[in-house]
Amino acid sequence: MLPKIEQIAKEAGEIIRSGYRRDFGIEFKTGVNNLVTEIDKKSEECIINFIKKEFPTHSILSEESGSTDKNSDYVWIIDPLDGTTNFAHGFPIFSVSIGVQKNNETIYGVVYDVMRDVIYSAEKNAGAFANGRRMNVSRNDDLNKSLLVTGFPYNIKENPNNAIEKFTAFLMVARAVRRLGSAAIDFCYVADGIFDGFWEVSLNPWDIAAGILLVEEAGGIVTNFKGEPITLSSKEILASNKLLHNQMIEILQNN
Repeated sequence: MLPKIEQIAKEAGEIIRSGYRRDFGIEFKTGVNNLVTEIDKKSEECIINFIKKEFPTHSILSEESGSTDKNSDYVWIIDPLDGTTNFAHGFPIFSVSIGVQKNNETIYGVVYDVMRDVIYSAEKNAGAFANGRRMNVSRNDDLNKSLLVTGFPYNIKENPNNAIEKFTAFLMVARAVRRLGSAAIDFCYVADGIFDGFWEVSLNPWDIAAGILLVEEAGGIVTNFKGEPITLSSKEILASNKLLHNQMIEILQNN
């Protein structure tokens, strides 16, 4: 299945790339910060039509069209354009994210970094790859020398889970903290050893399904802010190279 998932992610990415910095319709889902464009919908339609054709008995959970439950062992979890705000403003960091679960376990994860033309892919117990090159998390064990990444929820002005205080605390101890605007790409860059750690609150299943597997298959770890195992419905996400995990948990717990 993995080559087929990679191929449809690229096809959806081509739709996104062809719409980049062109005229397209924008709608607002909840508030002025939560956008959806017609390109999101075209990308999603492309992926869903593919699934219906190739795997008609599989269930689907997608950001824009919701759930199609066929009582299948397999569920496709789709974010057709992760980083919609970036895309809408012409900021070239956004992705297509597809995770596939079997019996509630993610067995395939694919993220397509559209503008860099990099396909990140992982299969359970088979490693994680970037355009066919095996990825490994970083070996940095010093938080003071770390490059971290985070994201902010759409309701950041309400400061859920003390997100602003946590961000400030990491600014004080890390070498640098970045904020890219695509959680799926954040996971990929942790898996590829670029970022040493990533934390965020209020993410959705389609934001994290593929990324979690990519980090784990590259040798990293993903938990909640207490270090406990997570599910796709978890609202606290901490991904790291393992070596910094306990140090990051301490910061998150104290702020």
